[in-house]
Amino acid sequence: MTELIRGIHTIRPQHRGCVLTIGNFDGVHLGHQAVLAQVLQQAQQRQVAATVMTFEPQPQELFQPQQAPARLTNWREKHIQLAAQGIDRHLCVQFNRRFAALPATTFIEQVLVQQLGIEFLVVGDDFRFGRGREGDFKLLQQAGEEFNFQVVDTHSFRQQQRRVSSTAIRGELAAGDFGAAAAMLGRPYSCSGRVVHGQKRGRTIGFPTANVLLKRLKSPLQGVFAVNVTIENDLSRVFPAIANIGTRPTVNGEQAQLEVHLFDQSLNLYGKHLEVTPTAFIRPEQKFASLTELQHQIKRDVEVARGLATR
Repeated sequence: MTELIRGIHTIRPQHRGCVLTIGNFDGVHLGHQAVLAQVLQQAQQRQVAATVMTFEPQPQELFQPQQAPARLTNWREKHIQLAAQGIDRHLCVQFNRRFAALPATTFIEQVLVQQLGIEFLVVGDDFRFGRGREGDFKLLQQAGEEFNFQVVDTHSFRQQQRRVSSTAIRGELAAGDFGAAAAMLGRPYSCSGRVVHGQKRGRTIGFPTANVLLKRLKSPLQGVFAVNVTIENDLSRVFPAIANIGTRPTVNGEQAQLEVHLFDQSLNLYGKHLEVTPTAFIRPEQKFASLTELQHQIKRDVEVARGLATR
């Protein structure tokens, strides 16, 4: 079981001694998995913990939220996928301006050396850190020589693995090519979240929906999709459904959210955690002149989604 460490202030003496990799690991795709497999191998050789450090929010989401890429995985989904790779510890650091202002040498000496007792570090050769992004790969290598830990970059560590990136996966998702995205992820793409109470407008037009919290700044998907849904504690049952991911412009929505309508079901889903796997793109989100017009379009969308579900 992968231990989740929430913040550097919760690092304890028993967490000393590790092989560490640092990065966003958004999607935990096949490229990431190749790095993680070798991190595990190095950790086993040294008989220390294989540890991954990620940041919430991701740094660009704090400093350039409008330019930040859409998230493939929120922190919970990321933790689940890291655990699936057998990682011993996931250190999720709260990324804020105070942490960003930490001098690079302080981060190395206090966090990496003193708190984590690092023995081997894997990072991208373009990794920048510390106050004003003063820390870089060369500084880490120099620190490794001083404090006796080895530093390698992810590119060389992946060796012969084919080029896979979170950016490429976002592109395939935006194009509706879920097969290509799955090939790079090593699994079908899905998003998940807990069902919360919404404004219940769907009931009034005959299509009740479960409102799922996405918990990410941006979603890589926008529009209406045929999907498959599983419910926590009942993963053996797969429910065909239709989903809308967007801001709901017809009812003047602003914040992106996921709404799911399960076919022929009257389940109480409030508080349940759903995993939603898109199978086909139906249409982009659009604004309708009235709720009646929206209702007619949803009826057509449901017919399309049902047809796709029976193939």
